[in-house]
Amino acid sequence: MGEPAGIGGEIALKAWCAGRAGKTGDIPPFFAIDSPDRLRALAGLPGCAAPVVPIARADEAGAAFGDGLPVLPLRAAVGGTTGRPDANSAAAVIESIDRAIDLVRRGHAGAMVTNPIQKAPLMAAGFGFPGHTDYLRHRAGGGPVVMMLASPMLRVSLVTAHVPLAQVAALLTVDTVETAGRITADALRRDFGVAKPRLAFAGLNPHAGEAGALGREETGIVAPAIAALRDAGIDASGPYPADTLFHEAARATYDAAVCMYHDQGLIPLKTLDIERGVNVTLGLPWIRTSPDHGTALDIAGTGRASPSSLIAALQMAAAMAQRRAPAPAGG
Repeated sequence: MGEPAGIGGEIALKAWCAGRAGKTGDIPPFFAIDSPDRLRALAGLPGCAAPVVPIARADEAGAAFGDGLPVLPLRAAVGGTTGRPDANSAAAVIESIDRAIDLVRRGHAGAMVTNPIQKAPLMAAGFGFPGHTDYLRHRAGGGPVVMMLASPMLRVSLVTAHVPLAQVAALLTVDTVETAGRITADALRRDFGVAKPRLAFAGLNPHAGEAGALGREETGIVAPAIAALRDAGIDASGPYPADTLFHEAARATYDAAVCMYHDQGLIPLKTLDIERGVNVTLGLPWIRTSPDHGTALDIAGTGRASPSSLIAALQMAAAMAQRRAPAPAGG
């Protein structure tokens, strides 16, 4: 569901409509975990005129998808108004996430695709996590995960994600950088079909530290992590100055860039390809993707929200699920 005061419902309806009209290529069958009444109210917005089909179980979604957007109803009430988040909706938001996790873990869905959430009302209601990624890691047992943003033009994974910039340097260690690289390489092989992943690491400092003159994180942390990955057979290179890592010729030399902090990776990706960018959580035992944008409270309820990133997230999740599917017996 995502934040009910945001654009999540609108883009879910628009994604179904786009698939029905054949405007965006194949859209895999999907269902929403939401309030059917809430979505019916949104269906009157421009571009959102999708029939809403309540379902009782996830396995009914495939048959219902041709008739409209299948919706597995929430048990918790959805409060608030469009554009105005309300902590009273927190239980419904968390329920939608938990039910999606349970369904995908039990094999009743191939992947979970999350619409953006508004963190402040959840925290006000006692939700002790800064976002989806940290909560999903908690539900998976607390092991390391990596946030990746991926599009046809660029993939970036992050060593640190939703932390203040002032804390980034203290959070970088040889282990955290090496772990991010290892998880990224594993995901490229398993989920993206890249047989021999090439990783390019950004430095933290200007000019990648310039041999220690502008910072020592590159020589003391990033370079040793790269060496350890190479020893493990992973094609890792760098650290490179971030300001020269994302032009066209540079992008042709790697399959993913490993960045030290949030904006270092997300600014180039969103500048190059925001409409097709997808947020992927690497390292989970299940597949999770999400649009690469926020809740867009300022345009919620206007019908102006684009479903492009959600459609890309659905398509990427389906492709990842297909790669993970076991080969047919005797094939």
